[in-house]
Amino acid sequence: MTETTSRSFASLPLSAAQLAVLQQLEYVEMTPIQAATLPLALAGHDLIAQAKTGSGKTAAFALPLLARLNPRHFGVQAMLICPTRELAEQVAQELRRLARAQDNIKVLTLCGGSPARAQVNSLEHGAHIVVGTPGRLMDHIERGSLKLDGLNTLVLDEADRMLDMGFFDDIAWVASHCPTGRQTLLFSATYPEGIAKLASQFLRQPRQVKLTETHEPEKIRQRFYEIEPEQRLAAVGELLRHYRPGSALAFCNSRQQCKDLFNQLRGEGFHVLTLHGELEQHERDQVLIRFANRSCTVLVATDVAARGLDIDQLEAVINVDITPDPEVHVHRVGRTGRADQRGWALSLVGPADRRKIAAIAEASGITPEWHKLASLESASDEPLLPPMSTLLILGGKREKIRPGDVLGALTGEAGFTREQVGKINVTDQNTYVAVERGIAGEAVRRLGAGRIKGKSVKVRRL
Repeated sequence: MTETTSRSFASLPLSAAQLAVLQQLEYVEMTPIQAATLPLALAGHDLIAQAKTGSGKTAAFALPLLARLNPRHFGVQAMLICPTRELAEQVAQELRRLARAQDNIKVLTLCGGSPARAQVNSLEHGAHIVVGTPGRLMDHIERGSLKLDGLNTLVLDEADRMLDMGFFDDIAWVASHCPTGRQTLLFSATYPEGIAKLASQFLRQPRQVKLTETHEPEKIRQRFYEIEPEQRLAAVGELLRHYRPGSALAFCNSRQQCKDLFNQLRGEGFHVLTLHGELEQHERDQVLIRFANRSCTVLVATDVAARGLDIDQLEAVINVDITPDPEVHVHRVGRTGRADQRGWALSLVGPADRRKIAAIAEASGITPEWHKLASLESASDEPLLPPMSTLLILGGKREKIRPGDVLGALTGEAGFTREQVGKINVTDQNTYVAVERGIAGEAVRRLGAGRIKGKSVKVRRL
């Protein structure tokens, strides 16, 4: 694979309208994965691309499928399969932004956790692009509500995680119901055996793009702490008190370890949430929103649960358990130190983990920096509090509430400043808004006493 010499989007065969939209959205120049894949995908080749979350891969598959789209044909022309609902929503949102160059492109998400009947109605009205999770896509194909005879592009996003989650047969079933002449684009952060098996079954002479993922040592500082097995859970609190990150993601290898660590940290007074497979979809959505909007300091998760999680300003990653897969370690660590930010990657290493660290060091080309747990000191006796608090407003897209309505209510009648308000997430039934921790109680009172879109609303602090 050779990278294109130009990093400019103008060097690609894209319409003037699409280039104008990229400029508006501040896509300044291509990221390495975009520069390596876009010329191939736009030329019609099937593709296997190894790319991590946050590398700009959404545009790498979105631009080719939008270039092939006929807006006047109201049938499904592109389908994207994602491992989780969160990732599907994220991808659909970015697709809608990038599709502004064309008139009325309809993007529909088809995921579990939402009523299938409403999705069937939406499909009856026609859609150009569907983004969904394997199980729900299978349901609609079986019902006959999702017709794929006009499909020209199939995208598998985060294929390795879908395989981890046991979706091989589902993906194979969905792909077998797509027209054989389609273009298939497969994106994956790692390259397990199952990827080659998928590729051999469903891709036609695919071009392969692999960008070796390296982390700039000055942006991500890795430290390895020697521990005894019985110290593992308590050591996490010691790391948090010493480094005092505003936002930290703690990785465990098992669901049970997640639960145990959650209970340990909560008992020590930390603002902590956990992500694991037993959560209901709405609980999972709420956890992700609260962590992304900085109203929770620590998120404890397994690799599968944290997949597709793209958080700005993640100051630390803690490897509570060492993963046996060096590529997964690199992927975990790459969650911090994004863009122009710096981050810590802290790993707890028991006697049985030494061999894993040797494999990680060899694969990553690093020399581990070893430290003793006893060297940690609490930087402050003050509790580690998140900067924001999340308010839950009953009412969402169904009531036609938009982020601007909530911001207007807070900065208008309620009298707060724009700087005191953080991220606003509107879901079908609820709206979540982050506000500065110090004003949360007053914000609940004033919003509850005021109106949004001319109606009074129920508000509570999570």
